[in-house]
Amino acid sequence: MTIYAMPGHLIRRLNQISVALFMDRMAQADIKLTPVQFATLTTIRLNPGLDQASLAGLIAYDRATLGKVIDRLAARGLVCRTISVHDRRARCLQLTNAGNELLDAARPLVEAVQPEMLSGLSPTEQEQLIALLKKTTDAGNALSRAPLAAATQDQLKSDQYSRG
Repeated sequence: MTIYAMPGHLIRRLNQISVALFMDRMAQADIKLTPVQFATLTTIRLNPGLDQASLAGLIAYDRATLGKVIDRLAARGLVCRTISVHDRRARCLQLTNAGNELLDAARPLVEAVQPEMLSGLSPTEQEQLIALLKKTTDAGNALSRAPLAAATQDQLKSDQYSRG
């Protein structure tokens, strides 16, 4: 089997293509935002007051790296952190007005580029691939260094996050 038929290689390549398309659309609109920052802002909007550890579980990102992402977003005035009333060690996150405005500007662009990421497939094939990617990701979730939180999986089944 060549690397060109290996799932890991193909998934890595599709991720490269996805990130390149995302970054291109953001650059065209003069929006400074990465895919992880977009996921972070979107999830904070859906869960105002969320702590950083819970956010990491919701977007399946390791806590240490996500802390740096939050630092950059806060330095840009897009996110504010407050001390949790329940746990003084935890920081609760909120979008600022600037964060909401940036997300409002980016969201239509992100939604519009999604079909382009799968442009070599028919609409039916795109739906099938998405379903298979979800199934495979769910099955392998526990193997990840930053698994998606179990509660998030339940929320995703209710489709809350795709509507956000």
